[in-house]
Amino acid sequence: MPRFAANLSMMFTELPFLDRFAAARAAGFEAVEFLFPYEFAPQEIARRLSDNGLANVLFNMPPGDWAAGERGLACLPERRDEFRDGVRRALDYAAALGCRRLHVMAGLAPAGVPRERLLACYAANLDFAAEECAKAGVKPVIEPINHRDIPGFFLNTTAQALAVIEGLGAGRVGLQFDLYHCQITEGDLVPRMQALLPHIAHMQVADTPGRHEPGTGEVNWPFVFAAIDAAGYRGWIGCEYRPKGETLAGLGWLAPYRN
Repeated sequence: MPRFAANLSMMFTELPFLDRFAAARAAGFEAVEFLFPYEFAPQEIARRLSDNGLANVLFNMPPGDWAAGERGLACLPERRDEFRDGVRRALDYAAALGCRRLHVMAGLAPAGVPRERLLACYAANLDFAAEECAKAGVKPVIEPINHRDIPGFFLNTTAQALAVIEGLGAGRVGLQFDLYHCQITEGDLVPRMQALLPHIAHMQVADTPGRHEPGTGEVNWPFVFAAIDAAGYRGWIGCEYRPKGETLAGLGWLAPYRN
């Protein structure tokens, strides 16, 4: 049966961030993910996880200046030192939170810079991240993001991600397979998932259009979830969606998958 983790950056936003952990546990979740933990001391987040019996299964490495529109550093040649500092900071948090998956955000492709140069930087930074993460027992993951939600994002398709992963050597970096982004950019969700399964280290879901909970859009989620289960995926699936209304009111889709 699929295992779902609440994304606390998007769900339960009726509450302050640190109060969302208890809300997720009360709603039946056993695991959580979030975009960034860096506003809070790792010990404080670790306490919320422990108090509520929750696992932290994913968060992002530092993205640069998020408020100013930056969406990652990995492809930016002038930011390599900052990227490396971010890897170390993320691993410090991962150790405190018991997290074993870290998303390395590629970043926005700067205008006028040849893609080949950006790709070389991206690969070198991922190589560094993979080395550091391996020492800590953590898997770095990369995620193709659709061209509508983040215009200009460097990594858009699963084919691009697969080429990078294979170029780095099998198993060093995993694929974060977000079915919402894939549906917008490529579609063909189930065959694509089946083909990519050896590389998938984490999944995320949201319906489209709207990026709301499963069942509010065009995807046949019972069929997709059954296919994921049949394929043998046993990792977590992050619920990275914006509830259409109040979070709890929109959790009816989850009922068939509760233990």
